Amino acid sequence: MHLALFVTADGIHHGGWRHASASPGRAGFGFYRTLAAAAEAACLDMLFVADKLAIDAIHGGDYRHTLRHRPANCVEPLTLLSALAPVTRHIGLAGTLSTSYAEPFHAARLFAGLDEISEGRAGWNAITSVSDAEARNFGRAEHYGHDERYDRADEFITVVKKLWDSWEDGAIAPDPASGRFADPDRVHAIDHTGRWFTVQGPLNAPRPPQGRPVIIQAGASGVFLDLAARHAEVVFAVAPDLERGQAFAFDFRARLAAAGRTDSAARILPGMVPIVAQSDGEAQDLLGELDALVTEQSGLGFMSGSMNLDLAPYPVDGPVPDVRDQIRGSKGRFHHVIGHAIEQGWTLGELGRWYGSSLSFAKFVGSPRRVADTMEQWVTEGAADGFVVMPASMPLGAERFFQDVVPILQRRGLFRAGYTGSTLRDHLGLAMA
Repeated sequence: MHLALFVTADGIHHGGWRHASASPGRAGFGFYRTLAAAAEAACLDMLFVADKLAIDAIHGGDYRHTLRHRPANCVEPLTLLSALAPVTRHIGLAGTLSTSYAEPFHAARLFAGLDEISEGRAGWNAITSVSDAEARNFGRAEHYGHDERYDRADEFITVVKKLWDSWEDGAIAPDPASGRFADPDRVHAIDHTGRWFTVQGPLNAPRPPQGRPVIIQAGASGVFLDLAARHAEVVFAVAPDLERGQAFAFDFRARLAAAGRTDSAARILPGMVPIVAQSDGEAQDLLGELDALVTEQSGLGFMSGSMNLDLAPYPVDGPVPDVRDQIRGSKGRFHHVIGHAIEQGWTLGELGRWYGSSLSFAKFVGSPRRVADTMEQWVTEGAADGFVVMPASMPLGAERFFQDVVPILQRRGLFRAGYTGSTLRDHLGLAMA
């Protein structure tokens, strides 16, 4: 199986930063360097750094609500990964850059540069962003519409790939005697003109070591899945249980085939929150401790930002309102989340606490053996090619996974005990682009 570490200073569980084992506050580079070293020692495929371009804002744009209830510090991914490149040797380095609030030429240069300095270990998590709060940081009153931003993303990724391909392999062939540095016939303008972008090219950097850095995409809606079927090589999926994971994988693989691609062209890695302790009972106790620290305001604020829909006007002790047709942000995930909460008869506050416990990702709770068993089941039963491992709290959540779960997977022959390749494509078993 393939394993990526979701890099976070505080854990993704909204009670994680408050737990007695946590060390909340500002994480310096030493924290990330130590975390990267531990992940590399465990032979993980890659580090995965997510990003948002604003602090979630509710109550008509008030970001202070978020700061009162949960951490909101996002380290800029490319800066962090560029710093980690020279202090790691094998592990992949994947980071987020939005197709809604960047330019293709800029993105192509950034990831070509990361691929160069890491000697072929770069991955790009291409997202469309979700909220008006992000839009307002880039000169827009509101975020692009759902279909509109995916149309822009499709063209954006297409242009980036053209730019990476604008230098042929071997174009640089320095000959001091003749004075020729490169073969100009092997470097090409792309002359792209489309709805969103006009880009001449070529890139002013040679073809990246991997040909193209690995393209990663995250989402759940049908429009997203069609886009990912055309471009993604890793899909970061949201699947709260095995059955949903299987359904997602079946659907995505069918769309891959319709796009003329094979199953081997992309890896499906659902997010997974491991809650690990020495026994199943101790793990359940740990989850109970974490859940008791989640506030309804924390979960509802995060949901509001992700849905691009302010939940503040609705009473927390009232039923969950059916707002599915009003969601302007992340549609696929929250259509299921809202529908599930209505079916369960939850209050809005109960939904906030539930969401703050997992962000609707699967939680694998138990002893190291039980967690490994569950991971194996998901892979063998077709729900995943591996996982994005999302520790609930830091650093304890990551340490327990690396030290207690990974060795079991290795003994079973389910996960590598050493790196056999040098690039992220090698680790993921993806062909050279």
